[in-house]
Amino acid sequence: MPFPEADLLPISALQHLLFCERQCALIHVERLWSENLLTTQGALLHRKAHEGKPETRDGERIARGLTLRSLEVGLSGVADIVLWRPPEGRKPQGRTLLDAIRQATAEELTEWSIRPVEYKRGKPKANDCDRVQVCAQALCLEEMLGVTISAGDLYYGQTRRRSEVTFDDPLRAKTLAAATRLHELMAAGETPAAVYEKKCDSCSLYELCLPKAIGRRSARDHFDRELAASLADE
Repeated sequence: MPFPEADLLPISALQHLLFCERQCALIHVERLWSENLLTTQGALLHRKAHEGKPETRDGERIARGLTLRSLEVGLSGVADIVLWRPPEGRKPQGRTLLDAIRQATAEELTEWSIRPVEYKRGKPKANDCDRVQVCAQALCLEEMLGVTISAGDLYYGQTRRRSEVTFDDPLRAKTLAAATRLHELMAAGETPAAVYEKKCDSCSLYELCLPKAIGRRSARDHFDRELAASLADE
């Protein structure tokens, strides 16, 4: 059954979920957030991708900051970049590529190459969290446009290169499973216990999570106690 608009969850939360379910719950259940150098650099990269003007280059239309949603998967978000390329040998005649996209029927769009590009600050990761995020964008585009998208790209700021992501059946299944788990986590409204791992050292929420000390206590409780103590000293 399709999700109502009010129940759509952010696509970006999938990346948080696959990195750490506790981090995901701290951000999306407890509404906590903290910046560090890595998140600031990532935000700047996304802003640069979003704020650029849409343009046509080398026979390809570049759309920026495109709003996406899927009622079937229950996700919404914003794609950094979506590339639109017409079928080979059928370049628009006497009209711009933008007009060709606007005038194309859903059936005609099935023959276009449409691929999302997600920007990341670092370099390709060993896990699938980034690939799942861009795959979720593709699932949204497929539902919105009635097309099939076979591949997209991840652009990494550290390497300054794109890495192609093939949306094969295993990645699609993992993305759908992650979306299901995300809805379960949000519906439960509970933050998983902290378990320290080496990756915790790079997490911007480390000081709120306190993975070596706080155990099963709520980070929100800890934050509230710290705030109360701070106010009491004034």
